[in-house]
Amino acid sequence: MNLAESQVVRDVESDDVVLTQIALSRSGRMMMAGTSSGSIRSIKFPLTVPGEWAEHQAHAGAVTKMRLSWDDQYLFSGGEDGSLCLFRVQDKEGRGLKRDRETQYAEEILITKSDLEEKNQVMTELKTRVEELKMENEYQLRLKDMNYNEKIKELTEKFMQEMETLKTKHQVLKTEKDKDEVRHTEYLSEIGSRHQRDQQELESMNNQKLMAEYEKYQELQAKAQKMQEDYERQLTFAEEAKEQAVSETTEYYEGQKAEMEARLKQIEEEKEHLQREHKETQRQMEEDADREILDVKNKYERRLRDEVEANMRLKGETGIMKKKFATLERERKEQKEEIQRLHGEESKLRSIIRSLEKDIVGLKKEIQERDETIQDKEKRIYDLKKKNQELEKFKFVLDYKIKELKKQIEPRETEIKAKEEQINEMEQELDQFHKKNQSLELRITELNQKLKASDKELRRERQRVHDTEAVCKRFQTDLHHTVGLIQEPKALKESVEQLYRKHVGDDKPELVRVDQDIQQEFGRQREHLERSVASLRKKLAKDSEIHRADNVRIMQENVTLIREINDLRKELKIARGQVHDFEVALTVAKKQGMGVSAAFPDRTGKSTSSLESADAVENTRIIEMQRNEIRRQRQRIEELESGAVRPG
Repeated sequence: MNLAESQVVRDVESDDVVLTQIALSRSGRMMMAGTSSGSIRSIKFPLTVPGEWAEHQAHAGAVTKMRLSWDDQYLFSGGEDGSLCLFRVQDKEGRGLKRDRETQYAEEILITKSDLEEKNQVMTELKTRVEELKMENEYQLRLKDMNYNEKIKELTEKFMQEMETLKTKHQVLKTEKDKDEVRHTEYLSEIGSRHQRDQQELESMNNQKLMAEYEKYQELQAKAQKMQEDYERQLTFAEEAKEQAVSETTEYYEGQKAEMEARLKQIEEEKEHLQREHKETQRQMEEDADREILDVKNKYERRLRDEVEANMRLKGETGIMKKKFATLERERKEQKEEIQRLHGEESKLRSIIRSLEKDIVGLKKEIQERDETIQDKEKRIYDLKKKNQELEKFKFVLDYKIKELKKQIEPRETEIKAKEEQINEMEQELDQFHKKNQSLELRITELNQKLKASDKELRRERQRVHDTEAVCKRFQTDLHHTVGLIQEPKALKESVEQLYRKHVGDDKPELVRVDQDIQQEFGRQREHLERSVASLRKKLAKDSEIHRADNVRIMQENVTLIREINDLRKELKIARGQVHDFEVALTVAKKQGMGVSAAFPDRTGKSTSSLESADAVENTRIIEMQRNEIRRQRQRIEELESGAVRPG
């Protein structure tokens, strides 16, 4: 629709589409229109019948806002679908629209006096601050330079002192080195002279020894010839003596073997009997017995090794003898075989004699060691008797203390259980308080958010009211000017068009007048929310104080309970240690063969003469058994000595 002088000039149809927004280019050659379907039409202006336009689909909903840029190059549109579209405006040939004249920019910037004064103040403050910072930096740099110079001086002085000390040390070490070199050269010369002397002496001694050995060798050769002659004579006698000796030795050693086996069986039986009798005493003496066994074991192993080495040596000697007599065997094979047999028998007999002598020495040592152990055990038995008497004295007292501690522990355990239940209840109350606090905090945050939202809405409404009042004042002034031009229709028309362009065609949003009832309702709601927030803050403060007091009380109760529990645990540990000591004392008394009544006296404190007599009887019996064993070992040694003397 085109209007001119309050009359409709042209009526252009829009094809049953509602135009929601219209924007006219500054050049006046094109008009943009937004439709309810979301499309944008570029209409040729001035309008023609029928209308000419080009339609472009831009939005999914109706176009709500549409504006052209100041140079008519770009079109901005916004729709109900929440999207913003940007179009570049061109003619049919694809060229941008030409501007009638270029816009001139002002070289001046509009700013209020207060802002300018504030900026000047800020500039002056910043300048002063920069100068102060420069002064501070210069002062700090000077201080640092002074400190660094002092440190450098100190370091140089220290370095010079250290250099002087090192120089002195170097000179001292040099002098010591020279002295050591002189001493070393003198020592080397002395050692060289001594070595030459020793070498000469050794050469002379070796020559003398060689001469003596050569003379001995000649003498031994003569003796060997004589020995061969004597040996040939003795061979005949040795054959007969050998047969007799072999028969006698076999019978003798078989009898000794049987006797030894019987004695071993007897000793094993006695050993088992002694073990049965002395089980209680052996438990105390296990460590000493293990050590003695290990020592005896090591001794016998060493003896076995020595015997094996001796046998190996004897075997080597027999091999050498066999090699020596290999030359004689060619001449006299029969005599050599008999000689080898006799040598083997002699070596066996010698090894047996040596082993028996070693056994005798070992048995004597064992007897001495056992005598010493018997004395030590007698002393130990005496000490144990004293300890048993002391334990008997303390047993009654400790029994009484144990009973008292048990009586004290039972009510305290009940108290501990009750306190633990109280602690659990308090923890539950704490959890409930925490939950309440969390809910209150959430409620407070919600109310704060509501308050912030209401404050924002108030500010917006106030701004809108302020803007509407300003627009109304401007409109009133403009109307006042237009009313003054009522008698001039052309000027009035121009002023109305200017009013339209100024107040309707501008980018300012449409101002909606706020109703007074809505403002009053908003104020009431705000006051109600402020009151509710204040009451909730007071409640929160009270609850937090109560909660803190409860926490302090609970913490104090927990501390007292923990102290009581620790004291009770210490008392329990002491009581358990005392009970353990009594149990150890009882086991020791049982191991020594004493009963409970003997180990611990009655509460009345009667005499323990029966206990002492029983201990004395048992100790005397143990001593007699040890003496009998010593006698048996001595008899065995004498028999072995007599058996070793017989074959010689």
